[in-house]
Amino acid sequence: MHSSAARPLTSGTGTGLKGRIRVPGDKSVSHRSLMLGALALGETEIHGLLEGEDVLRTAAAMRLLGGEAKRGEDGIWRAQGRGNGGLAEAADVLDLGNAGTGTRLLMGLVAPYPMTTFFTGDASLRSRPMARVSDPLRLMGADFVTRSKGRPPLAVIGTANPLPITYKLPVASAQVKSAILLAGLNTPGITTVIEPEHTRDHTELMLKGFGVDIRIEETPEGRASSIVGQPELKGRKIIVPGDPSSAAFPIVAALILPGSEIVIENVGLNPHRIGLIDTLIEMGGSIEIQNARIEAGEKVGDLKVKHSHLKGVTVPASRAPSMIDEYPILSVAAAFAEGETRMLGLAELRVKESDRLGAMARGLAACGVSVAEGEDWLAVTGNGKKPKGGAHIAVNLDHRPAMSFLVLGLAAEKPVSIDDGSPIDTSFPGFADLMNGMGGSISVKNR
Repeated sequence: MHSSAARPLTSGTGTGLKGRIRVPGDKSVSHRSLMLGALALGETEIHGLLEGEDVLRTAAAMRLLGGEAKRGEDGIWRAQGRGNGGLAEAADVLDLGNAGTGTRLLMGLVAPYPMTTFFTGDASLRSRPMARVSDPLRLMGADFVTRSKGRPPLAVIGTANPLPITYKLPVASAQVKSAILLAGLNTPGITTVIEPEHTRDHTELMLKGFGVDIRIEETPEGRASSIVGQPELKGRKIIVPGDPSSAAFPIVAALILPGSEIVIENVGLNPHRIGLIDTLIEMGGSIEIQNARIEAGEKVGDLKVKHSHLKGVTVPASRAPSMIDEYPILSVAAAFAEGETRMLGLAELRVKESDRLGAMARGLAACGVSVAEGEDWLAVTGNGKKPKGGAHIAVNLDHRPAMSFLVLGLAAEKPVSIDDGSPIDTSFPGFADLMNGMGGSISVKNR
């Protein structure tokens, strides 16, 4: 959990950012590598694991379920697998802190086991609905005890006789898709998930890498991902790419701060994760992909980013699955752009760590930005100049708005402060130091 003491931060106008950096490892890949490593026979070596709070909570949960995952003195994590079907009932509650991804994926992982697993987390996690995951897992034979609206704390009552299902997602969600596929690992027969729009496919790529028979096909109803149950997973070496969701913050900072030119090395460029990069290039952003390559089945490259004059665009709802976590920082870029940037299909943002859509609208308005919001859309209108800034923002224990408003403060007319920077450690430990090392100006705010 976050330390009980809030850590207010402030960011003042910096000079142009310069330098070559690396951002922390991809959170999605890190969570999945720990889970699958615990089910594989032999040892799984994980290079570049994100050592943020969310992922460390998943590592602790896997240890409670009988898996082993430890960091060596060389910085490499090693998981000793129990074999597929080998998880054990946890002797304690799984406390996932702020990790929504870890919670939803683990609910799927433990559902096809004849055991009961208890989940809890911090105040933010306990407010998040989990019914979208529990509904399909019930069809597979698991049962659940939750608070109202499916919220944690909750118990997953697993089944000894799991049933394979074919499930069409009502709403595109990589987390729900992944939970069902992970449940399919210990379920006989073929489990299929059909998604109406493509979402990130880290789970499918990683399952394939561990030797699982996974089949992808396009159908009239959408893309179908099928897993052949009860396979044997084999331990492997995993190189975790830099998280594109974390790279988003220095990317936008460099685009909006005059005189900036940076290179971000080893960024994951999975086609289902780069909606933000595509959007920023449409807006006129200078982002060049260098040294493109494939590592552990994932596209990776270095990004060269220069200060740019941005123009407003309309971001279609169809792009939301590939950039759902990046709308907070995109709305900051939009505040510096010329004209209106309209972002559509954002209903998912209402049920993230906080109501991110509402939080960004309120915070941007407090910084003097022209903004309008609807139930599932946000419109930000800039004049191509620096916004006023000068606001103090409550970030509701949510790391992405926290970093977004600190980036805004780097290039606004007046410094911007946030009430608590401690949640940033869930996904981007060392964020302020990394930004300051390139010329940024983020410091602890004196209360």
